Amino acid sequence: MEPTVVDHSSMWSLVSNASVVVQLVMLTLVAASVTSWVMIFQRSNLLRAGRRALESFEERFWSGIDLSKLYRQAGSNPDPDSGVEQIFRAGFKEFSRLRQQPGVDPEAVMEGVARAMRVAISREEEKLEQSLPFLATVGSVSPYIGLFGTVWGIMNSFIGIAKTQTTNLAVVAPGIAEALLATALGLVAAIPAVVIYNVFARSIAGYKAQVSDASAEVLLLVSRDLDHQPSERSSQPHMVKVG
Repeated sequence: MEPTVVDHSSMWSLVSNASVVVQLVMLTLVAASVTSWVMIFQRSNLLRAGRRALESFEERFWSGIDLSKLYRQAGSNPDPDSGVEQIFRAGFKEFSRLRQQPGVDPEAVMEGVARAMRVAISREEEKLEQSLPFLATVGSVSPYIGLFGTVWGIMNSFIGIAKTQTTNLAVVAPGIAEALLATALGLVAAIPAVVIYNVFARSIAGYKAQVSDASAEVLLLVSRDLDHQPSERSSQPHMVKVG
């Protein structure tokens, strides 16, 4: 009876004939890579939608529309992708609530509005940065996981050499190839994660700056609206820093 010849010429044969530990390493790296790409596409769509919504809100905001009317429009047809709209709604809601209370100092009203907007900004930042820690983890850990699979595979190759008592390249090469495949998968998972992490970090920082500027503009107009109230008129706007 002829001995069974194992084909190591294809990628699949390298994976299927690898040890259980190396297979688990490869499976972990593939799962991490797939999950990273899913998150990358989700974050990309979220950022694009957020920028479009920001432009749409600023267009309405600077059209001269009354803030109360804009608040009603935003409440009747809210845009879940518009972070600045949600910040505006949180601030103007607090403004309306405090303004209706008798004897409230205008400065206290603006402090309350700024506080409500800061909370909304923090929520928006958390939503934007939700996937960044995972991408950073994949980018930093995947090469080491792949290296562990490589070390384990090469160790098994040396054990096989000791058992067969031969250094024939046909015997040694498949085991080393299986081991190096783990390192290659680790790099395949890590490199895109690191690159996209840096791209997202810059994009999110720019978007956060735009949202912060828009929030400051909202706060300024709310302050002017408060100054125009007949009950609490002041000669200077009550400016309060949001961020």
